[in-house]
Amino acid sequence: MKYITVWVSLFLLLPSAWAADIDGVSVPDQVVLQGEKLALNGAGMRTKFFFDIYVGALYLEKPVSHAAAVLAKPSPARVSMVIVYSEVDKGKLIKGWTSGFKKNQSKASFGALEERLAVFNQMFVDLEKGDRINFDFLTSGQTRVVIKGKQVGSIEGVDFQQALLAVWLGDKPADNDLKQAMLKGK
Repeated sequence: MKYITVWVSLFLLLPSAWAADIDGVSVPDQVVLQGEKLALNGAGMRTKFFFDIYVGALYLEKPVSHAAAVLAKPSPARVSMVIVYSEVDKGKLIKGWTSGFKKNQSKASFGALEERLAVFNQMFVDLEKGDRINFDFLTSGQTRVVIKGKQVGSIEGVDFQQALLAVWLGDKPADNDLKQAMLKGK
């Protein structure tokens, strides 16, 4: 009987480990990055032409509700994407990253990032529903990319971290509703 009580108690505690459920995607309340706990700042759905594409979640050390605060000092942080569309082609991902960088950077800034963006774009593969991508913004200034649970590479530079975060949180984000959802500052 003791074992049943313990198992039932543990089972009842499990839902509290999830902060949100967005269209069937469970979003953890916190993650651990380099031994440090980061809390869910906010999460939402990326849509394009009325189609749900992915759930995006932003994790930070402390709650933030203004993009400028995140972009000023991006690390440590994580952006997690869980694909909800049936298939997202590698080419569309690359086109989206390139467009997002161009829209949120000056010509000079984009020029300084272009070579690293090309390396970043080469990390991507076709993705299917349920696949996860994590972008870890490390205190060293490095951005680590993990796709489907496997680290596929990293890019150096705080400027790259800021430019990548601007794709979601910049003046011209990929999706305004997702930007607002990520900046709830729970």
